[in-house]
Amino acid sequence: MTSTTAAGTGIAISAGTLASFDAAGFAALSYTEIGGVDKIGPIGGTFGKTEFQPLKGAKDKLKGTADYGALSLSMAYDEGDAGQSLLRAAGDDTTQRLYPVRVTYPTGAIRYLRARALALKRALTAPRRCS
Repeated sequence: MTSTTAAGTGIAISAGTLASFDAAGFAALSYTEIGGVDKIGPIGGTFGKTEFQPLKGAKDKLKGTADYGALSLSMAYDEGDAGQSLLRAAGDDTTQRLYPVRVTYPTGAIRYLRARALALKRALTAPRRCS
């Protein structure tokens, strides 16, 4: 397996509705790239551990329910960026809607997921000097 960097990875959001919950359903939608992203964070689920200890025998450990965590983007705020505007609209949406998201890796591989925009916070910081 070849190692690669995350540099060049893109993330995009869709306002469309999935016709099917498979790769074809996700690929059929139009996506808007979210600009200025410098960190996407971890993607994927973790499973809780369920244990059962019979009176006789070894403890059994099973996969429990899935927790798909939170996607925590870090980006430079850009009022004119169409992807960020769509993300803000998703954040203002008061329904429980899950928005289709596409992550495109530098290798060309694509990962689809669905996400709710639960919070859009702006951190106001002073610019950093590069040396």
